[in-house]
Amino acid sequence: MAGKMNFEKSMARLEEIVALLERGDAPLESSLALFEEGTALIRSCGAFLDEAEQKVVKLMKGEDGKPVELPFDAAE
Repeated sequence: MAGKMNFEKSMARLEEIVALLERGDAPLESSLALFEEGTALIRSCGAFLDEAEQKVVKLMKGEDGKPVELPFDAAE
């Protein structure tokens, strides 16, 4: 649950950054700092989404076709 909260906070901050950059009134140095922060948030959110996607895929891989919850590191 904590991961989801961090993801949601990261997405909210990313939306703020996009809005600030779209306005175009920040000094260049501030814009670069915002861009770097946004890039880091995108990587973080992407990793969270990749992990969530892997979990969903693992849940769908029961031998009998029924959903089975498997740990991420389970052998295929």
